[in-house]
Amino acid sequence: MPAPLRIHLTAEEDRTLTELRLAQNLPQRTRDRAHMLRLNAQGWNVPAIADVFECHPHTVRATLRRWEEKGLGGLWEAPGRGAKPKWHASDLDYLTECLEHEPRTYNSLQLAKKLKQERSVDLSSDRLRRLLKKKTVVHFSKG
Repeated sequence: MPAPLRIHLTAEEDRTLTELRLAQNLPQRTRDRAHMLRLNAQGWNVPAIADVFECHPHTVRATLRRWEEKGLGGLWEAPGRGAKPKWHASDLDYLTECLEHEPRTYNSLQLAKKLKQERSVDLSSDRLRRLLKKKTVVHFSKG
């Protein structure tokens, strides 16, 4: 059986983790990780911490290892998680310019084709219509 994971915190690290745990402007997962670290440093074992947070012990171990490897930076989510946006605000600004300055009118299908041809952004006409409505652009007809 491997040795139990145990971290040791300096007084300053403990104070910082306490402040992070209580900070209301941080994601809950980050605050939970700070609390996991403090509990472990106080002598709690991994299974007991996992019971408190209702998570798998692997989650607690991963948090402890990330602390050992990355320190404070290991508490936050790694970049690159989740789906990447297919469009940028500048793409909608471009369409807005086209709608305002070109003499013709477009429907959402035509705008989607224009966006794909000229900016290599592939959005469905429905999705594009919803985005433009949020932007309060209503110079086009449905279709």
